Amino acid sequence: MNDPNWDDFEYEFKLHLGEIVLASSVLPVLRRVYSLPEIREASAQSSLPRLSATSAGYLLSNIPQACAAHSCRREDGWLVYCLKSYSRSYIDMSGDFDVYQAKFSSKTRSGIKRKVKKFGQQAGGLDFRSYRTPAEVETFFELARPVSAASYQERLLDCGLPTDADFHRRSAAAAAQDNVRAFLLFAKGAPVSYLYCPIRDGIIEYAYLGFVPEFAKLSPGTVLQWLAMQQLFSEQRFSAFDFTEGDSEHKRFFGTHQVPCSLQLILRPTLKNRALLLAHRSIEKVSLSIVRLLDRFGLKKRLKQWIRRIS
Repeated sequence: MNDPNWDDFEYEFKLHLGEIVLASSVLPVLRRVYSLPEIREASAQSSLPRLSATSAGYLLSNIPQACAAHSCRREDGWLVYCLKSYSRSYIDMSGDFDVYQAKFSSKTRSGIKRKVKKFGQQAGGLDFRSYRTPAEVETFFELARPVSAASYQERLLDCGLPTDADFHRRSAAAAAQDNVRAFLLFAKGAPVSYLYCPIRDGIIEYAYLGFVPEFAKLSPGTVLQWLAMQQLFSEQRFSAFDFTEGDSEHKRFFGTHQVPCSLQLILRPTLKNRALLLAHRSIEKVSLSIVRLLDRFGLKKRLKQWIRRIS
């Protein structure tokens, strides 16, 4: 398979109830990850390359098409399953920071500035640091790892800062090419929030963000993102800040644009694959019903906070 747009990938197909993973199965697939320029142009490739005998199917990540979440259909002999549908957020960085700020209402801008000021007052001063050279990025990892270990992003969502040697080697190589930006926010001399961003083709990517739960009331993620954007805009180097796959309140809040996207599996119609999709769809329906019930009684937010504290 010679198409550089596709790669062999071991996809961990998780069955989860809300944020709790119940079980998982690894599927060997051919993966296609759509880039931000393709997403902005809404251009989706339709032809699929030939599969090896051991491959379960295809994974289309960030495909610029909306789909009904957890819907499954037969198409040309394949099982096409919509894992999730979301709005892909990004920040257009063609202007300067003043242009970016203008996207927010005056009330919202004042609210952000109050959060920044309050954090500085409670943290013994506003201590914000950036890292970009190989040596600096290594220092960033040393300081950020304890924060990641304590964050709910790692403990509950399994998306903390990677610790494997290969990731560190790739980060060092990218930093040597000036293709990494990393940021830390400190409180009284200790790091409490981190943001790690690789750079590809003039686009800076939102890869890893986390914070110490004890500081959640001071909105460290929001404060760090705001300060980082000020610095990134000042470089006048980047065409966009890409929030990558998935949707969240944080991404929608800071993004200037949203594009409908989805994550889709295209699988061989085997008995195992049918069973996996049926189990996933059934559990997701139960999860959605529970979420709706919690929303009705105003308990969703409090339950999520409690799970994050005890995890």
